[in-house]
Amino acid sequence: MEVVSKSTMKARALEYFRLVERTGQGVIITDHGRPVLKLLPYSIDPSEALATLRNSVIRYDDPTEPVGLEDWEALS
Repeated sequence: MEVVSKSTMKARALEYFRLVERTGQGVIITDHGRPVLKLLPYSIDPSEALATLRNSVIRYDDPTEPVGLEDWEALS
């Protein structure tokens, strides 16, 4: 994936849009060397959205256990 600064992206945005369309590869945009945005091609495949969530659950002990009232921050 190509990495560019915000200032470079601003000056050459159309080039990067076409690059992403043509290659299907994303572009990471940085601000002062820190990644802040990712430009990706649009996809209508719903399984791709779920793929980003795969392996994101760190711990799932008992899915049928009820949530206690003390766990609801909105009730405080």
